[in-house]
Amino acid sequence: MSECQKSQKIRLDKWLWAARFYKTRSLAKQAIEGGHVYYDGSRVKVSKEVIVGATLRIKQGWDEKTVEVVDLSDKRQSAPIAQTLYQETAESLEKRQLNAEQRRQLKLSQMSPDTKPDKKSRRLIQQLKQKPCE
Repeated sequence: MSECQKSQKIRLDKWLWAARFYKTRSLAKQAIEGGHVYYDGSRVKVSKEVIVGATLRIKQGWDEKTVEVVDLSDKRQSAPIAQTLYQETAESLEKRQLNAEQRRQLKLSQMSPDTKPDKKSRRLIQQLKQKPCE
């Protein structure tokens, strides 16, 4: 970490954007305000200053990541550089992989048709849906 970055104050929304967790700062702001981002175990405001060593819990879609802040940046750079700003915990990585495998198994257990219904089948389905139950 350079001398410039040690004294640098960076807002949480800007750091999340620079670390490429969110595509825009406004999306990062919405996530923080919506309770999808926890800073050291508690909800915070968008303007919270990020410090090195802080722990963030970030919910994105089905996944929840727990990361530790390793470096600070207020500029959005390439993905390999952005990944050096944080370190995901081993427990978080293991939990995400387990959840992904469970979702994959659930999807395999559900039956789905091989093809889409043709015109005749669609008409039959529509007739069944419109028919009142007796």
